[in-house]
Amino acid sequence: MSWGFETDPEFQKELDWIDNFVREEVEPLDLLLDSPYNVADAARNRLVRPLQQRVRERKLWACHLGPELGGQGYGQVKLALMNEILGRSVFAPTVFGCQAPDSGNAEILAQYGTPAQKKKYLEPLLANEIVSCFAMTEPQGGSDPTTFTTRAVQDGDDWLISGQKWFASNASYAAFYITLAVTDPTISAYKGMSMFIVPADTPGITIIRDVHLAGRKEGGHGHGYLNFENVRVPADHMLGRPGQAFVVAQTRLGGGRIHHAMRTIGEARKAFDMLCERAVSRAVQRGRLADMQLVQAMVADSWIELEQFRLLVMRTAWLIDKENDYKKVRKDISAVKTAMPKVLHDIVTRAIQVHGSLGLTNEMPFVEQLVSSLIMGLADGPTEVHKITLARELLSEVTPATELFPSYHRPRLREKALAKYGAAPQAAGGL
Repeated sequence: MSWGFETDPEFQKELDWIDNFVREEVEPLDLLLDSPYNVADAARNRLVRPLQQRVRERKLWACHLGPELGGQGYGQVKLALMNEILGRSVFAPTVFGCQAPDSGNAEILAQYGTPAQKKKYLEPLLANEIVSCFAMTEPQGGSDPTTFTTRAVQDGDDWLISGQKWFASNASYAAFYITLAVTDPTISAYKGMSMFIVPADTPGITIIRDVHLAGRKEGGHGHGYLNFENVRVPADHMLGRPGQAFVVAQTRLGGGRIHHAMRTIGEARKAFDMLCERAVSRAVQRGRLADMQLVQAMVADSWIELEQFRLLVMRTAWLIDKENDYKKVRKDISAVKTAMPKVLHDIVTRAIQVHGSLGLTNEMPFVEQLVSSLIMGLADGPTEVHKITLARELLSEVTPATELFPSYHRPRLREKALAKYGAAPQAAGGL
């Protein structure tokens, strides 16, 4: 049996190229441009398009997709190694053609889309000529599907969609929305909802407002609060069959969660590197911050937590590749999702503390990173839900004791040991 953590030398060359390319060419875009999703922004296109072309020429474009869709069909382990580099930059996923929510929406269209849907929506989405939006959650109940009230009623060959959607990322920039709506209210929400492609220019859609995260500029990335009023959608714009929305959604949610975790490694490592540089650079009364034991403890704790999390992510990625079924790795993905926000939050908080007042200003990225850690605790399902999922999965694998005392009760185990080996021999000296 062989066991190792080495990366294939040929792929390591690609990772080295990605690392240098992101640092030198892509990260500066974060300081100059507003949103990676605004494909109508001439300044964005002037800077981003040439970089995307270089990625294509390197054959690193949309690597999560199969060759038939222009990607490399990389498994999750390779994607994890890539994404922890891309996670350092807001623009890097777009430059590499794997930005959320477009990556997940592309997977849905690739698996469930008709040839006509793929031609009209998937092809330009993969080329980043357009961007998309996943409009699922609702203002009255968040991501809990049992509270969804958006309805789709059949009207001849069309469906009429009415209701509201909340935190629909990229709504202002999107060419189309992938939207969930109740099509049969008489049965379970998990079987009575359907998924639709809704062109953004369809009459009846109103963006009530763009919701922006606290501390972020309003010209950048926003999350739409949408109102649908008798929005007419052709029947051929349904994804999958009626009532199949949650089966279709799992195509993107499992992968989306693990990809968030991969990129969070990069985000956390960036904060850790800044923490370390500040520690060795900042002079205080008795030397450097790096010479102070409490700062040393911050550095040690941060490194351990980050490496533990990275190993959990890599193991989960390996399991996804091995099982090729997100359901079989459900508890592992939930564990990753649960650990992710705390790791980022704790490392960033320590980095802020070591930077002092500078760390709290918009001249440093830490407050935005802190907000990102809170987002990770809510996006793709709150941490509490994933903890419950993990616990239920783990406990379902445990056999309950059938006798009065537990199976590990020492008197009972001693009886079994005596039955197996007989009386224990006396030790020397009568002990």
